[in-house]
Formats: sequence, structure tokens, C-alpha cells
Amino acid sequence: MKKLMILLMIIAIGLAFYEQSKAEKNVYIIASALVVFMFGMMRLSAKTPSKNQEKEDEHV
Repeated sequence: MKKLMILLMIIAIGLAFYEQSKAEKNVYIIASALVVFMFGMMRLSAKTPSKNQEKEDEHV
């Protein structure tokens, strides 16, 4: 699932850069690609443990 999400994010950003290089830009495609990228980053970073997790565990 992680590899699929990374691949989807790379495709979305590639599409956004390609669309931005055109003479006539489509804002909706660029915005959609950005939303897909941000959603992917949110999903991937949710699994990363916090730096303060050890400190919070000591106080319990």
C-alpha cells in the first residue's frame, strides 16, 4: 500500500508540473494533483512516530 501511495503521489506531482509547463494552464488539474499529493503525504506521515512519544510515555 505504501509503494502504491508513493507511486500515486509521484504521478500527481508529475502531472501538475507537466500541466504547469503548458502555455494554457488548467488550474483544476493542478489543484487536483496538489490535493492528491497532500492526501498522500498525510497518509504516509500518519504512520511516522512522534519524537516526543518517549517523553509522553514517561509521564504516564
